[in-house]
Amino acid sequence: MPTTTVSSRYQITLPANVRKALGIKPGDQLEVAVEGGQIVLRLKRPPIREVLASLVTEESAALAELREATADDAAAFVRELRGEGSDDL
Repeated sequence: MPTTTVSSRYQITLPANVRKALGIKPGDQLEVAVEGGQIVLRLKRPPIREVLASLVTEESAALAELREATADDAAAFVRELRGEGSDDL
């Protein structure tokens, strides 16, 4: 079992294999509890509704930008990118 040391400022560093196993990134929050005389850390994840809402919002914005860039004609946009004439697809 990996160990860590408490610093003079009462900070700890999570071992790399623990961070990787849980996908912990800088800025993530951990919930701290005392259970049965043990310190328990739980990764705090945002509610799934928040995650889905942000994805929908980001995707909608990206689609709006693409729609504007293509003037609602994706085929013509692809032909332009390929350098092809308007009759070729």
